[in-house]
Amino acid sequence: MGGLALALLLLALLIWRWSARLQRQSGLPNLKVRGEDMVEREGELLRSARYRLVGKPDYLLTVGGRLVPVEVKPTRRAPQPYPSDLMQLAAYCLLVEESFGRAPRYGILRYADQSWKIPWDDQRRAALLATLGAMDDAEQRGRATRSHEQPARCRGCGQRVHCDQALG
Repeated sequence: MGGLALALLLLALLIWRWSARLQRQSGLPNLKVRGEDMVEREGELLRSARYRLVGKPDYLLTVGGRLVPVEVKPTRRAPQPYPSDLMQLAAYCLLVEESFGRAPRYGILRYADQSWKIPWDDQRRAALLATLGAMDDAEQRGRATRSHEQPARCRGCGQRVHCDQALG
């Protein structure tokens, strides 16, 4: 019986070390996760009627009593974040603020091998609101058009059912 207990203890130790290594490799902080984007359920979406915005970050971490949105792009590799990814993370910061009544201090953007802590500040908010305004203006004027020529990307789009410009 003692040999079996020792074997189980060693197995548990190996699993613990392996999980700690995976956590370090992820580049994400070792914090409590509030929500994960694993199951698409309508009730889990964050909404802002004020800004006509809906979405859900990949993770919501609790840091110092505040929620921190995390967006993960697991296959993306780049020396700096793409502007579109920064805008997406900014939208999640705004949604967290609107949904929970308290602004995050920052959001986290994770690529395959690097993470960035992106401040949620007045400058980023202004850029997001200007972008949302430009999008609303384009939609109102009927000038909101598809911005790519990639059928595979279109097939994977969550808005395909509402799009009159879907590619074949």
